[in-house]
Amino acid sequence: MASAAGVRPLPVKRLRHPLIGTLALAVGIVVILPVLSLAFVALSGTGEDWPHLIANVLPGATRTTLALLAMVAALTSIAGVACAWAVVAYDFPFRRILSWALVLPLAVPPYLAAYAFGEFFHYQGPVQSLVRAIFGFETIRDYWFPDIRSTWGTAFVLASVLYPYVYLTTRIVFLMQGRNIADVARTLGASPARVFWRVLLPVARPAIVAGVALVLMETINDIGAAEYFGVRTLTVAVYTTWLNRGSLEGGAQIAILMLVLVLLLLVAEQWARRRQRFHSGRGTHLKVHPPRTALKGWRRFALPAAVSLPILSGFGVPITIFGQYASRRLEQFVSPDVASAFLNSLMTASLTAIFTVVIALFLLNAQRLSKGRAMAATVRLASVGYALPGGILGLGLLFVLARFDNSLDTFARAWLGFSTGLLLTGSAAAVIIACTIRFVALAEGAVRSGMEKLPGSLDEAARSLGKTPAQSAASVLLPLLKPAILTAAVLVFVDTVKELSATILLRPFGFSTLATHVYENASRGVPEEGAVAAIVIIITAMVPVVLLSGALVRDAEASL
Repeated sequence: MASAAGVRPLPVKRLRHPLIGTLALAVGIVVILPVLSLAFVALSGTGEDWPHLIANVLPGATRTTLALLAMVAALTSIAGVACAWAVVAYDFPFRRILSWALVLPLAVPPYLAAYAFGEFFHYQGPVQSLVRAIFGFETIRDYWFPDIRSTWGTAFVLASVLYPYVYLTTRIVFLMQGRNIADVARTLGASPARVFWRVLLPVARPAIVAGVALVLMETINDIGAAEYFGVRTLTVAVYTTWLNRGSLEGGAQIAILMLVLVLLLLVAEQWARRRQRFHSGRGTHLKVHPPRTALKGWRRFALPAAVSLPILSGFGVPITIFGQYASRRLEQFVSPDVASAFLNSLMTASLTAIFTVVIALFLLNAQRLSKGRAMAATVRLASVGYALPGGILGLGLLFVLARFDNSLDTFARAWLGFSTGLLLTGSAAAVIIACTIRFVALAEGAVRSGMEKLPGSLDEAARSLGKTPAQSAASVLLPLLKPAILTAAVLVFVDTVKELSATILLRPFGFSTLATHVYENASRGVPEEGAVAAIVIIITAMVPVVLLSGALVRDAEASL
């Protein structure tokens, strides 16, 4: 035996290449630079806008934002948790179809949902037309109908497309441990209602909090839905203060206030999840897949009908409205404007996906090899971009890139005799940089999940055979990480296609993506003219979202 002969495996040293650490730190600095720039601009202002902001903007915008966050959190929690437990705990017709269809609203950007709901509940829309036909009303003065263009209407629309975040995270927890725990509680004589409220909800609380945190960050990031419905949130206030009042400093100051709100949300999430540690059912003597409760009588059909409501609201309404509009404008599928917007979206999303995956692979491989706290902190720093609303990120990055462009142009004029122009802010590069900063955390999370499934000795074994770190990563890790890399690229691609807030701020003149094409038409009061682009966005995002849902469930079931 090798051990008897005294043969020992070759020692594998930690990676201590200074260039690797320097490059990783540079990535983290680039991510945090827009925030530092935004803070500098906010503090450098004269303060002349503060009396107006404090008196007329901040109080109302803050109250509206907090009310919107509270309503969206409540609605998404109820819908997400209820649907997750329904498809996990009960057996009813079409359960399998509904379990994956519940994630379809995630393919609909909030601004598209707002445009669709605005038309759906319009005076000439199908709902009010049906009300007038049933009750014989002739004019709007004959009846009262709730106004969707309000804070509660915006909350309803956002919750309709964002609840899948809570549904996905909670469903996985219920799959991994919820039914086993429920069976144990029932054997002790607890009623189903008591089991759910006293046992299952506490178990699922960390997952619910994580899902709601994502929902709230997306809500803060929203600009299209709130602006279209005339709801003055802090995000809308940033744009109006900057564009309508011409005050960059005022917009930056509001953006800093938003950033503080985001940080408070993250702190609240960590506090809510403190000391929450639950273990899966692996290794227990409980049944891994206890039978679902078979519903009988009217409940057998009432539950699937109830579960279908979020799908019809978040996905059915947008796809129906825009599908009808698109069917009347088939010529737009080959129109120059839509074709140009599609190619711009394709180019921007593809490059962003490539850059984020490369950065994620570099950071995680460096952390894997160095195994140091400094590198782990650097990777976390590079991942904070996803917590930044697109408007904040875009505004802060605009200052940085504008300063870079101006400095480079000044240098070129003085020493080289020609002008470089707006090298970054005058091209799509600014949009790509912003999306890369924001979504590198998304790619990092997907790649990390794949890397954590690999034995830690793989790359060490390759290096003990004489392979360099680069050769080890290329020949061993990359082939095994192909599924995770593909997942990361698809997620970033889809989110970049849907991105609106940062793109509006940073896109050069004459540059339109599918998202901005829809937004421009909606801003002019004709959202139907952007119907074809809206359908393309939904279809582009729909397939990856469904595949991701299936992959998450398979991983959860495999871990049992």
